Amino acid sequence: MKGLIANNPRFDIIEETDDYIVINKPAPLKVHPGSPDGAPTLYDELRGLLAYEIQMGGQVSIVNRLDRETSGVTLVAKNAETASRFGKAMMARRFNKTYAAIVHDWPEWETLDLDAPILRKGDVADCPIYVKQVVHEGGSPCQTAFRVLRRFEKDQGQRFAVIECKPHTGRMHQLRVHLSHLGHPIVGDKMYGRDEQCYLEFIKTGWTDALAEKLLLKRHALHSTRLELEDECGWDAPLPEDLSDFLG
Repeated sequence: MKGLIANNPRFDIIEETDDYIVINKPAPLKVHPGSPDGAPTLYDELRGLLAYEIQMGGQVSIVNRLDRETSGVTLVAKNAETASRFGKAMMARRFNKTYAAIVHDWPEWETLDLDAPILRKGDVADCPIYVKQVVHEGGSPCQTAFRVLRRFEKDQGQRFAVIECKPHTGRMHQLRVHLSHLGHPIVGDKMYGRDEQCYLEFIKTGWTDALAEKLLLKRHALHSTRLELEDECGWDAPLPEDLSDFLG
């Protein structure tokens, strides 16, 4: 069954077979449980949706995990054999991932291949955010290919660009870190944007008018547009409404 075949109150289903299901995950739906607030997660929703398959010996194995605020294509294996096959393909780098990011300002380049290792910022400098990553020569190898898709202006001449991002490695927050390092942070990024205090403020107060004025979007403008398994199959997810509206 291919194409947009069904809807769930929490997400759209792009494709479903006996072996896997592909979700267009919205933001800010978290992938796995673990939040103190007990908010619903994609994993919880899938266990409900696939209850019969699980009862018959199936499982829910999320292959490519997206951040809470990142939307787009998410592949989920429904049985152990498929989970193993996809896991081996991921380790062999046979999955090609494509993202779209809306960033601040206009890059001076049209395409760029960036090789810039990253590590946890707290390992090399004072940082109030434990999970925050940074480009550093002592970090793990990290490569991303970027291409400018569009440049545009909004109110009072503010400049933005839509960037196609193709990560060749899978480090934590890789695209957000690399774009911030290049001087083009993702719109709405609380942690890697122009002021990391936005993240700390959000943790304390939640979303406020003051944060809206600084960040412009309620979540970071990063979307998984395509996931492709080499020589086998691929899936696409259109930009969600919040990002399309921002583009105008």
